[in-house]
Amino acid sequence: MSEHVELREIRVFLMLCEELHFGRTAERLRISQTRVSQTIQKLEAKIGAPLFERTSRRVALTNDGARLREEVAPVHEEMTEVLRRAQAASRTPPLRLGLFCDQASLIPHIARRFEATHDGQTVEAAEVPVADPFAPLRDGEIDLMASWLPHGQSGLDLGPILSSEPRVLAVSVDHPLALRSEVSLEDVADYRVVRVESPPRELHETWIPSMSPAGRAIRHQHFSDRSLGDRGRMTTELVHLIATGRIVHPTIPSFANVFGHPDIVYIPITDLPPLRGGLLWRRGSTDQRVYEFARVAEEVVGAQSGDAVVAAG
Repeated sequence: MSEHVELREIRVFLMLCEELHFGRTAERLRISQTRVSQTIQKLEAKIGAPLFERTSRRVALTNDGARLREEVAPVHEEMTEVLRRAQAASRTPPLRLGLFCDQASLIPHIARRFEATHDGQTVEAAEVPVADPFAPLRDGEIDLMASWLPHGQSGLDLGPILSSEPRVLAVSVDHPLALRSEVSLEDVADYRVVRVESPPRELHETWIPSMSPAGRAIRHQHFSDRSLGDRGRMTTELVHLIATGRIVHPTIPSFANVFGHPDIVYIPITDLPPLRGGLLWRRGSTDQRVYEFARVAEEVVGAQSGDAVVAAG
């Protein structure tokens, strides 16, 4: 029913109205073309009428689609502005932090120090959707986010780097690679990996490249068709696939801290750069708390780095 239409669905609809092309719409929104198609189908089901005419050669608005665009575009713009004004009018709204950097373990330390040094200020952290992780930031639903890098997004500023971890390969204890002291992407290409297609393309190649340096395709293993979970975060099934030797998994050492399993070992990958995570916010943000949070983050990261140097020395 129409009362259940989501703001994000309207955003995708309006972008497709502008582009009249599913591929370009997906590219501008940094989501998959399948996601765009599914979102429009759901919206059409809720509205109860087709909004676009689709052929192999063109996409065109139906009369219902044109009427909806005419009526909803100014409302969407006004609603977005109202939400931003409402935030500004509140005396002490929480600083809303999106989490798309699961292993950014410094975030709790940063949040506690920020709250301790800024009277009356609180940090509200929430996980962002894997399918479109940057939408909440672009839409003003969050103020800043801890994100994997490179983010590949326009209109966002990158603040301090929160984490930088070497790459390791997770394999089962009885896997042929388990006794190796190190491996390369050429070794990875001999086996299958799980590649989640939801996040932006830039992150795909950083997490798990599609080709080895010698040009060999990295083969993919898909999650089971019977899986009912969020395919962007199928960690339990992923761990099972690794532990049973069905796949190998390029990851980072902190993966073991969060999702440790006695039947999985981790081997350094020599030819993948470290995986980094950093703070992002909308370019030109007028919320001074964003920059204060970034300053506190720099202090915490610097202190942690200093401790690491002392410990190492």
